[in-house]
Amino acid sequence: MHVETLNIFCDVVRHQSFSRGAEASSVSQSAASQAVRQLEKHLGALLIDRSKRPWVLTPEGKIFFTGCQEIVERYHELENAVQRRQNPSGHTVRLAAIYSVGLHDLSQYVDRFHALVPGAGVDLEYMHPDEVSRRILSDQSDLGLMSFVTPGRELTAIPWQRQLMVVACPPTHRFAQMVAEQGGVRPADLAGERFVAFDRALAVRREVDRFLRRHEVEVDVTAEFDNIETIKQAVDEGAGVAVLPEPTLRREVQRRTLVQAQFLLPSGEPTLVRPLSIVHRRNRRLNPAVTEFITLLQNGTGDAPARPGSSSPKTGTRRRAGNRHASSRVRSRATARATRGANL
Repeated sequence: MHVETLNIFCDVVRHQSFSRGAEASSVSQSAASQAVRQLEKHLGALLIDRSKRPWVLTPEGKIFFTGCQEIVERYHELENAVQRRQNPSGHTVRLAAIYSVGLHDLSQYVDRFHALVPGAGVDLEYMHPDEVSRRILSDQSDLGLMSFVTPGRELTAIPWQRQLMVVACPPTHRFAQMVAEQGGVRPADLAGERFVAFDRALAVRREVDRFLRRHEVEVDVTAEFDNIETIKQAVDEGAGVAVLPEPTLRREVQRRTLVQAQFLLPSGEPTLVRPLSIVHRRNRRLNPAVTEFITLLQNGTGDAPARPGSSSPKTGTRRRAGNRHASSRVRSRATARATRGANL
C-alpha cells in the first residue's frame, strides 16, 4: 500500500470532508474517494460509515487513522532526512501566518534562525486564519502564527505575544489633541463616534465589542472589514476611528498619517490586547529545526517595537503572491489591498 494513499486517508479524516481532504492532498475528490475504497478493500473492513450524515469513522477506521498518522509522519521524517543528506541546504521550516503578522517583524526572527541553524530555511506564507488551521492539520505547514486561538484536541497553542489594542484616528481628529494633552482616551470618549469595525465573523471583533460593552460604550459602526489595511485606509479617509493592534500602526504613526491613542483605564482594569500564538498539530513529532525556531520565537523580541527599516528575510524565506505557482511565496487569498498584512 502506497504511503500517498495513507496520506490521502489522513487528510480526508482530518478535514472531515472528501473534498477538502482531496484539496489538501492535491488530488481530485473522486481520486480521494477511490483511495479510501482501495484501503477498505485491502483491509477487508469499512473505515468510514457513509450511511450517516455527516459521515463518521467506524471503530476500525479510528484504529487505522491513529496508526496511519504515525506511519505518514515517520515517512516524511525519513524522507526529509535523506533529502538533507543529498541537499546541504538543510531542513526548511514551513511557517503559515495570518496577514497582520508583518513580514518586517518576522524578518528579525528569520535572520537570527539562519545564524543559529546554518543551512536551514524558512518557507513563510501569509493566509486567512482558517487556512492557517487547515494547513497545520493537514501537515502542509509545520507551524502557524495566529491570534485569539482556542486550543483543541487537534491543535497545540503556545503563547507568543500580547499586542496592545489602541484607537487609530486621523491627525485632525479630536482624539489626536487628547493624546497630546492627556496621553490617550478613555473608553467613554468613543461613545457615539463613527467607528470602522472588524468583520463580525472575526474573534477580534467579538473581543472589541465585549470591551466596549463592559464600559457601556455604543459606537456608530460605519463600515466592517476583515482586513486591517482596509480599516486603516477607511480611517485615513475619515470614515471613523478604529481599534487596532498597536504594532500594525507603527508605519502610519511614523509617517504621521494616523495617530494612535492608548486607552486610559482605572487602576486594575484589564487592558485590551490581541494574543498571538504559535500553533502546531497536537502530538506531532517536531523536527529539531522546527523546535529551534519555536524557541527562537519565544525568546525573541516579543512585544518590543520593531526596528525601523528592518530588512526582509533573506535566503530561505519565500513569498507567494496571488497564484499558487508564483515564485514568490506569500500567498494572499484576500484582495490586492490585503497583501501587506491584515486578516486576523
